[in-house]
Amino acid sequence: MARKRNGERLIYLPLGGAGEIGMNAYVYGVGKPDKERLILVDLGVTFPDMDGTPGVDLILPDMSWLIERADRLEAIFITHAHEDHIGAAAHFYRDLGAPIYARAFTANIAKRKMAEHGHPPEAVRVVSAWPEKVKAGPFSVSFLPISHSIPESASLVIDSSHGRLIHTGDFKLDATPMVGEAFDPDLWAEVCRDGVRALICDSTNVFSPKPGRSEKDVGPAITKLVSEAAGMVIATTFASNVARVKTLAEAGQRAGRSVVLLGRAMQRMVEAAVETGVLTDFPGVISPEEARDVPRENLMLLVTGSQGERRAASAQLARGKYRGLTLKEGDLFLFSSKTIPGNERGVIRIINQLSEKGVDVVDDSDGLYHVSGHANRPDIERMHKVVRPQMVIPMHGEHRHLREHAKLAESNGIQGIVAVNGMMLDLSGNAPKVAEYIETGRTYLDGSVKIGALDGVVRDRIRMALNGHVLVTVILDEQDEPLGEPWCETMGVAETGSSNAPLVEILEADLDQFLKRAEAKTLKDDGKLEEALRRVARQSAQNEIGKKPEVTVVISRMR
Repeated sequence: MARKRNGERLIYLPLGGAGEIGMNAYVYGVGKPDKERLILVDLGVTFPDMDGTPGVDLILPDMSWLIERADRLEAIFITHAHEDHIGAAAHFYRDLGAPIYARAFTANIAKRKMAEHGHPPEAVRVVSAWPEKVKAGPFSVSFLPISHSIPESASLVIDSSHGRLIHTGDFKLDATPMVGEAFDPDLWAEVCRDGVRALICDSTNVFSPKPGRSEKDVGPAITKLVSEAAGMVIATTFASNVARVKTLAEAGQRAGRSVVLLGRAMQRMVEAAVETGVLTDFPGVISPEEARDVPRENLMLLVTGSQGERRAASAQLARGKYRGLTLKEGDLFLFSSKTIPGNERGVIRIINQLSEKGVDVVDDSDGLYHVSGHANRPDIERMHKVVRPQMVIPMHGEHRHLREHAKLAESNGIQGIVAVNGMMLDLSGNAPKVAEYIETGRTYLDGSVKIGALDGVVRDRIRMALNGHVLVTVILDEQDEPLGEPWCETMGVAETGSSNAPLVEILEADLDQFLKRAEAKTLKDDGKLEEALRRVARQSAQNEIGKKPEVTVVISRMR
């Protein structure tokens, strides 16, 4: 293996995706310390929840470190088109400015996203699979096909003067993926024959003890279920799992049912797969309008919203109607998907709403109708044996996944290290070592604006959600004396409290008493007066309703 040359080093720095599942962003660099030329692998998002991030549209990685060094960024490489790997690329394109490289299907999705954000689609460049190489500064990068739950997934072969790295991206070892390329162990062995310095490897299913199942395995069970259903059949899965969408559509077709795609993401993924040649024999579909004239027992709907998303087709059907279609007693609803941890509440809500309509719900609790897109523990171990790296760096997983993966590598005589977001590794020597720590975090997309996780916007929103809000308005005359009484407006708090009087009247009376006894120096100082009024209002509310709401104070002075 090559060693440091002329004081240069090879670095790896996760900015997202290491210590969490989602929001992937991994930096590699070669050069002298703090002068490295850089590439970025993946730039994804994760999704908010109403408990921790109310009102937020998307959660993006904090890219401040890389934005400050954008002049040293050679290129961005996207391994596949899942949102947690591609979803933030268009949001940060203006800040980073580097060309984006991807395989055809992924590039198709990326170009659509770029166009939606007003960026030139030609900034996304299509690359063929291995052995084609992209020169990016000190790096040479190739896309090595790997199976996953979305077409044309690729691991990256990253070459530099310090040796070869393999970045797996998300992967499974599937010999019959139905759509896309099968795992080719001979090709992988050939690529890794001359030695691999480090394997940067997916850790998601490291705790799953049995070998992963093939996408082909779910077809017969789905076909049997659909053929035996009496009413309308509705099925949901990840829209990006084109192979599963095809399996479901074919099951409907075999049962003599007309197939309808519902949800923009589902339609977009199928269109992209057809346009790029990934899908060549997808069953014909009809529109929602045409479906209204088809008997229910002859219909199969393929819908978005397998994770309980409130605005997706599944949720809207569960609540009532979507695109003129409704569910009735005796219909069958299939979740051909796994519920991602954290989404259980939304999925259960939909299941209960469907139950109230008399719809029969089938999920994957028996493992018949879904297979994971990630390698299980035996498959990860097999990947280690195929690649035979000098060191393993676990990524794409929570801390417990990374730690277990490192232990697995070490049990087989391979060096492993747990590197979480912000931990920069120096891979130049014969063992990985921590070079430095970078401050990382999250960026929230709130409407059309990106805000920092520490900016206080979401924190204040949570506080208002928990405790309500009070607006206090005070007018002072030219002598800094109160002009009339203060008045209050409340939102999200009880109207009356323990005194059985309107809360607003209690607050206004207590604030008025404070103003009448306030010292002159307090009345002259807006900052001191605002803080005092806020404290009085919060304490008064606490006495009345047992909560301290957020308080906004408006002071007007007559000059």
